[in-house]
Amino acid sequence: MKTIELIVPCYNEESCIALFYDAVADTFEALKEYRFVITFVDDGSRDHTLDEIKKLAKTADKGRIQYIALSRNFGKESAAYAGLSKSTGDYVALMDVDLQHPPQLLPQMIDAIEKEGYDRATARRISRKGEPIIRSVFSRAFYHVINRVTVIDLISGSTDYCLMKRNVVEAIVSMGERERFTKGIYAWVGYKNKWIEYKNVRRATGRSKWNFIELFHYAYRGFVAFATTPLRGVVYLGIIITMASFVYAAKIAIDMLRNPLAPRTGYASIMIVMLFLGGVIISILGMIGEYLARIYMEVKNRLIYFERESSFQKEQGGE
Repeated sequence: MKTIELIVPCYNEESCIALFYDAVADTFEALKEYRFVITFVDDGSRDHTLDEIKKLAKTADKGRIQYIALSRNFGKESAAYAGLSKSTGDYVALMDVDLQHPPQLLPQMIDAIEKEGYDRATARRISRKGEPIIRSVFSRAFYHVINRVTVIDLISGSTDYCLMKRNVVEAIVSMGERERFTKGIYAWVGYKNKWIEYKNVRRATGRSKWNFIELFHYAYRGFVAFATTPLRGVVYLGIIITMASFVYAAKIAIDMLRNPLAPRTGYASIMIVMLFLGGVIISILGMIGEYLARIYMEVKNRLIYFERESSFQKEQGGE
């Protein structure tokens, strides 16, 4: 009997734990040839999420519920890495606990891997009904931009919800960068993937922890993690500014030849040029600083997470 392990990061989701388990259990009622295990990763929750997980672990079948409690809130990406690095299932799925990643898609994902020969199956939203319009617009813009300036190819509507073979999980875990962007890592490691389409699903209960600012920072981290185009663009910007300065100098020379007696202070021109170049230089330094900051964090080689407690054998943390 093959084991399907579900990795479920949680942050202040006490009201979703039991609902998630019930939905998964219902799905696997029709998949009796598989054993399922749920690994909850409590990402430093401030509510009773961990208590609900422990309570569920006592009432569920033995060995069905596992958990890792991180020492603080490291972020969803680190929590996902913690779960994946501890996983042992034949197939491993990364899911959200709020049921916006429908467990009902798992049978299709299993068929894609076992019957159709894919290495992984990833859920893709084809409808954003129920989301704010501004959020949908920025989401589409993000996919459009990141596909143009990076070497990865992200499909619009793609999610972190993915069922993977063991070798795919090991490939993802082997990428030990600290600034993680799971969607980009999925695309970068490759493997044969099938998209499982579904319509947007509302949260089962509670409110999303992802506000617009958080989503913007998430997209920005993904952009910087996989895009080197801005650094190359600095070179082209320097060339354009140099050419513009020659054109402007030629214009001033022609004006002087045409009307040599016209009074000229040059104050306005100097100020415009200085402000323009000053803004360009500061922007370039800021851009370089963003990449240097990420290099600085990577070379420190800190662990991606620390455990406070877990149902696994105790370890200090994850690389």
